[in-house]
Amino acid sequence: MARLIDLKTFSDKRGNLTVIEKVIPFEVKRIFYIYGVDDSVRGGHRHHKTIQAAICLKGSCIVSNNNGVKKEDFHLDKPSKCLLIETNDWHTMHNFSQDAILMVLASEYFDPNDYIYKEYS
Repeated sequence: MARLIDLKTFSDKRGNLTVIEKVIPFEVKRIFYIYGVDDSVRGGHRHHKTIQAAICLKGSCIVSNNNGVKKEDFHLDKPSKCLLIETNDWHTMHNFSQDAILMVLASEYFDPNDYIYKEYS
């Protein structure tokens, strides 16, 4: 099941520094980011092999998750929030703010055969 983790953040008068170190449970093989989204829904799939970590670097969005047992919405609105998305998590991303930048770290290189588009019943 998808779960939120708080990324270690150091703040002082100069600003904030958020660190991604020893908290992602996989080797990162791919990084992509989504931005400039209109009112479209992104995602709509799960994976055979890929685990992902989603961080909204700017703005906000909602990730809706369904693992076949439980449905849950996650509001990503801080760059210190990281959503771990497991292989069995069918997910969509929506309600992007106009300035949203969603970065995703992935455990696998892109493979179109890794995608499962059918949502759980």
